[in-house]
Amino acid sequence: MNDDVRNIALGLVASGVSATAGWFFRTYLWRRQLRRKREFFGLPGGSECLLVVNQDPSASGRGVSRHDAFALLELSALIKECGAHADIVVHDAARQGFGIRTEFCVGGPASNRRTEAHLRSMLPGVEVNTDFEDAAEGGAFTIGGESYRLEKGTAEYVLLARLTGPEGGRPVFLASGQRGITNQAAVRYLARHHTRLARRHGLDGTFCLLLKVVNSDAYGPDMVELVADVTASATARTVTGR
Repeated sequence: MNDDVRNIALGLVASGVSATAGWFFRTYLWRRQLRRKREFFGLPGGSECLLVVNQDPSASGRGVSRHDAFALLELSALIKECGAHADIVVHDAARQGFGIRTEFCVGGPASNRRTEAHLRSMLPGVEVNTDFEDAAEGGAFTIGGESYRLEKGTAEYVLLARLTGPEGGRPVFLASGQRGITNQAAVRYLARHHTRLARRHGLDGTFCLLLKVVNSDAYGPDMVELVADVTASATARTVTGR
């Protein structure tokens, strides 16, 4: 074997070793990311979760708004990526406590009774005006003394929360917005930024974020700003005197 052949053979071997090492490294990173994603969402491979569907208050029967349907589709894709399965339940038929299965709850308290119950028990510092006949205050959030009013198509708000019960267990993810498009925006934000959220709040942490959807008439659910982390204010219970 002359030197040229030897160099070519050594080059091929080095390339093969490098490619194999790169494949193992990429596989390790992918598995690590998947493991952390499953832990953050409480979705081990083969597990089941609850997908709570709201009802469009403007529709007859059990209609779901177009943007809420899109939100459910995006959640379904996320659940599938984790290797889990979703049990889809209408909001007024959900009968499950905290921690048994991961739950994704879509819609504000006006369209989702399950959301109303979660706000009352886990986020008592949040007030939502469900009187949409009130043009000025309908849909407004009040958190920590601050009011966030709905400006349809211009500035709309949504709460994105990860909640756990007092005994731990699987989390509840809440997307409670002023309109269907804000629910979709919150779900999309969660899917895009779950790695950063896990890094900031922990893989098992509780948080409640106030998001603002900007100019949805032009940009749909994609232009989202983080207004504030309102976890402390939202979880605070009002102490009343005797």
